[in-house]
Amino acid sequence: MHKVWIEVALNGAWSRKLQPRIPDTVEATIADGIACARAGAAIVHTHAYENGRHTFDWQVYARIIEGIRAEIDVPVYPSYPASEPGMTAAQRFAHVEALVERGLLEFAVVDPGSVNFTTAITTAEAKPAFTYLNPEAHVRHALAFAAKHGLPPAFAIYEPGFTRAGAALARAVGGKTPIYRFMFSQSFAFGFPPRPYALAAHVALLRELDASAPWMIAGLSVDVRPLIAETVTRGGHVRVGLEDAPLGTQTGNVAWVEEAVRLVRENGGEPATAADVRAALK
Repeated sequence: MHKVWIEVALNGAWSRKLQPRIPDTVEATIADGIACARAGAAIVHTHAYENGRHTFDWQVYARIIEGIRAEIDVPVYPSYPASEPGMTAAQRFAHVEALVERGLLEFAVVDPGSVNFTTAITTAEAKPAFTYLNPEAHVRHALAFAAKHGLPPAFAIYEPGFTRAGAALARAVGGKTPIYRFMFSQSFAFGFPPRPYALAAHVALLRELDASAPWMIAGLSVDVRPLIAETVTRGGHVRVGLEDAPLGTQTGNVAWVEEAVRLVRENGGEPATAADVRAALK
């Protein structure tokens, strides 16, 4: 039986204005992470908030990771800031490196490309969309750091070209096989909508480049549940949670995880444990 990794993305950088049920304190994030892990999530992804404010302070992240793992030992991994003018790769990933030095991370998160967050219903009068920049120098820095510490890179694949670039850079730098997260969206116009043809295209491309690489469905402002059955059949994994869910949803993180568990089992899979994930990544 296929062991399906269920990852929960607890919050993202949306703020409660856009996603009202996100945990946005250290205590709430710890509590939500523990509850989701007990509900069946084998991996927890989180942004750090302290008193409602988004932060990349490694000490805040450490409190969250240690707080979750003190109750249930699952891999927990952070986000990192968008590139800004004048920001070096070392500055951008400093909190990640501090967490690795303290033995708190099991993945090295890095997104291998840049993308515009154009909305699917934009207008001529709309303010130009945010551009999420990932210069290649930053991607190479993160991959080299991952290789140095023996960590698998965790890619977010917003466009199919991210898979090609990520695979090429990972081969060039060396190290462990990356994890590929295929990022779908309904509200944003990057990549693909959550359709079977889109999943088939992502999987076919990855199989050409690295047939052994683990992959999962994920996204931003999207409901990936219609793709779970095919994902299980094709041997993939699943990410859900309030970072990924349609903006404004009233469904909390635990309910998203419970629904993913149900759908995985209904379609012939079995939710993986944290031990299963760690064993697979060895």
